[in-house]
Amino acid sequence: MESHFHPFLTRVLNRTDYRLIQLAGDASARRYYRIAGGDRTWVLMVWEPFKANEYPFLSVHRHFQASHVFVPEVVSFSEEEGLVLLEDLGDLTLERKFWENQNPEMVIPYYEKALDELVKIHFLTLRNNINSTAVRTQFDTEKFIWEFNYCREHLLVQLCQLTLNPEQEEVLRATFTSISQRLHSEPKWISHRDYHSRNLMIKLDQVRVIDFQDARRGPLPYDLVSLLRDSYVQIPDDMAEGLVRTFKEKAKPYLPKDFSSEHFDLMYELQTVQRCFKACGSFSSFWNTRKDTRYLKYISSTLRRVLKSLYYFPEYRDFGNFLLDSGLLERKFE
Repeated sequence: MESHFHPFLTRVLNRTDYRLIQLAGDASARRYYRIAGGDRTWVLMVWEPFKANEYPFLSVHRHFQASHVFVPEVVSFSEEEGLVLLEDLGDLTLERKFWENQNPEMVIPYYEKALDELVKIHFLTLRNNINSTAVRTQFDTEKFIWEFNYCREHLLVQLCQLTLNPEQEEVLRATFTSISQRLHSEPKWISHRDYHSRNLMIKLDQVRVIDFQDARRGPLPYDLVSLLRDSYVQIPDDMAEGLVRTFKEKAKPYLPKDFSSEHFDLMYELQTVQRCFKACGSFSSFWNTRKDTRYLKYISSTLRRVLKSLYYFPEYRDFGNFLLDSGLLERKFE
């Protein structure tokens, strides 16, 4: 299987004395290998054949790089073979940095650097006249509803095998539609779409951004929710609140004069409901589709996060009651 990499690597690296080390897979179907040759290393991303001018990874990479976002260097690629050779950013993720510190406050400087990159992604990208896939794609009502229903199918129906009665179905349908319409009506900025601690690398003390191929236009709080209400780390509430304030300060020069901090805070909670519920669907789908148990342990805490944010919205009380009455919050998923 790996033999077809060799002509590409030999040609690009101009050497044959290299080793391939497969890296642990992430939540996607892409495969990654560390290539070691002499005193240098690279990372090989293996995907399906693509056309470079249409390939979202390369399209967004060009856009982000032009906006001074710290992304890995693309060394070379092969369209026909579906191969992209990248700069090796190492193995230190923001998640690992967080858990290595007994005091979470020690990692605040790295979260502030992550916010710097987020400001570039949201605002500097829109100053470039680049028609990338991130510009042409957006979160809209239909996409948000699809993500809600993805969780309905994978978590509620398949994993938990709940039988939903007509009244419950209507509660879900009405809630999903209403929240999706409200989020779609918000002003849209370029969003990474998966801006969490596993997609932020630290190299030479600088935060670097990976896994950006699904970037699209979306509500301003979307990526901030991904970062600060990340299922993979437990950021203390006071630390997260401070980082939200820091983000607003960093974003202030780019925001319209009528920007309402109070409205942003409310949409931050509403986006938490949608984003975290969708994450539970993804965690469930990894078990349903390939019996991957690694993500099940994140479901309970993420559902509790959804419920906590729902308290800001009495109009969605029925959805909160459904989550409580269904027994999902007491269920052990590990």
